[in-house]
Amino acid sequence: MADVLLTRRETSDQGTFGRLDARGLTLFAGELPWRDNQRGISCIPVGTYRVDWIYAGAWRGGRWVYLLHGVQGRSSILIHSGNYCGDVALGYRSHVQGCILLGERLGWIAKQKAVLLSAPAVRRFEEVMQRRPFTLEVRND
Repeated sequence: MADVLLTRRETSDQGTFGRLDARGLTLFAGELPWRDNQRGISCIPVGTYRVDWIYAGAWRGGRWVYLLHGVQGRSSILIHSGNYCGDVALGYRSHVQGCILLGERLGWIAKQKAVLLSAPAVRRFEEVMQRRPFTLEVRND
């Protein structure tokens, strides 16, 4: 059984949105739309992944983040803050290239569906997970 469960509830060109449950904490998640697991433009496949707490020196000037392992054909899949996760080829905004965004709410910014209150959500998640490795299960509802 996974430590953390991400259940995807809806998807469109504006992003894939769901609920993340971790040790009594419930947050919202945003990912790119499904584009056949293509690097940089797709959410990751459904599955179970090991997640480690790592220092990403080249990411945003260097910061500690959670990194997923074992995503077939993909690397550098992080859990981080941001609002948008749309298909940029179709004119939507995006703060990800395959990563997972966390937020306290879902809503709209400038007529695009978005993850809201993201930075506080990521901080809460990191505190609940104690910045330790865990197992993440991603499933479709």
